Amino acid sequence: MEIFNLRNLCELKVTKQYQINISNRFAALENLNDNEDINTASGYITENIKTPAKDSIGLYELKQH
Repeated sequence: MEIFNLRNLCELKVTKQYQINISNRFAALENLNDNEDINTASGYITENIKTPAKDSIGLYELKQH
């Protein structure tokens, strides 16, 4: 399971970069056909949220005690 490091969103630079990445990804989704299967469309949306989050915010690394 992927856990995003949301503490990085406190930094203004990271927040702006994430917003830009998300808006660019969703602009590409406008070309999606209305005839697409709902599961396929949902997969595209999920992918377009997770990929920029990994790139901009980063993943939280669990510490083993």
